[in-house]
Amino acid sequence: MSAPPRIPIVPAPTDEASDIPTEAGQVPIHMTPQTIKVACSNCNLRELCMPVGLTDDQIKRIDNVVAIRRKIKRGSTLFRNGEPFTSLFAIRTGFFKTCVATEDGRDQVTGFQMAGEIIGLDGIVNDHHTCDAVALEDAEVCVMPFDRIEDISREVNALQHHVHKIMSREIVREHGVMLLLGSMRAEERLAAFLLNLVQRLHARGFSQSELVLRMTREEIGSYLGLKLETVSRTFSKFVDDGIVEVKQRHVRILSPEALKRIVNNQQACH
Repeated sequence: MSAPPRIPIVPAPTDEASDIPTEAGQVPIHMTPQTIKVACSNCNLRELCMPVGLTDDQIKRIDNVVAIRRKIKRGSTLFRNGEPFTSLFAIRTGFFKTCVATEDGRDQVTGFQMAGEIIGLDGIVNDHHTCDAVALEDAEVCVMPFDRIEDISREVNALQHHVHKIMSREIVREHGVMLLLGSMRAEERLAAFLLNLVQRLHARGFSQSELVLRMTREEIGSYLGLKLETVSRTFSKFVDDGIVEVKQRHVRILSPEALKRIVNNQQACH
């Protein structure tokens, strides 16, 4: 059976906060060596956003790529459309959404990002960001200046390969979204969305059946190409059919098999 499109959105693991500025673009006032050297080697998300199988020397070199950690408050912007591109950001805690403004002034959600993912790849193509990245909850990111990544990638092939894998994953994700928007009914879109949440949760040691939606239903609808009313109605149908339980933003999946049938039956028709 075909796997559902991967749509990365999961609750992020919590971790201790570091003593850094809260708003993007601020210059740290009290910067200690511990703050500067954030040590990927000691991070519990290292295997999610860094290459595996590195030597100790290579790990130390990659540690030097990460300049600082930055805290981003809920509702604040990590970067904006049109801003110069200088760094990639590894999400340490929290959730982000990426969005672009449509001609009529609406925000179109183009993706959701979570702990262990790299954000900011959109800026590589023309040295400017092409979307806004907004924190959906208080978050923390590791800042990785792209010129340093390029320098070290020339010597640490595993890092270069890893960056290429991240870019490829984004392409695959976008293809999955195109499938959702181009051929799936509302039930199929939401089922694929929820299945992917569970997959991503499980990869990070969370429950395989319970999750907290960090985004609003309106934001889910924007991403999936559905109206708010359609998202709410589809959730209600899943509840009536005994597939999920929903209490505000808490979702418990009672029958992942039913969600898989909804998605795979659709894919079998194409």
